[in-house]
Amino acid sequence: MLDVREPWELQLASLAAQPFELAAIPMGMLVARLAELDPTRPVACLCHHGARSMQVALFLARQGFARVANITGGIDAWSREYDPGIARY
Repeated sequence: MLDVREPWELQLASLAAQPFELAAIPMGMLVARLAELDPTRPVACLCHHGARSMQVALFLARQGFARVANITGGIDAWSREYDPGIARY
């Protein structure tokens, strides 16, 4: 999973990395840090509500990442639907 939110957002609400790997790269830093991601592995992109992560997912697909998904609704929806212990902001 690729969390593209800003560091202050991660402090407010974050996912536990289990049972998946979690990379936190703010959207504005993605181009500079793209080499940290493996284009052969699946990537699910996450932000607050899903708009930034959708842009990142489209960008990654254009960069040759074959298995990219956007987590619709972002961490807000994740908190409502899967883990109410995650703070909403």
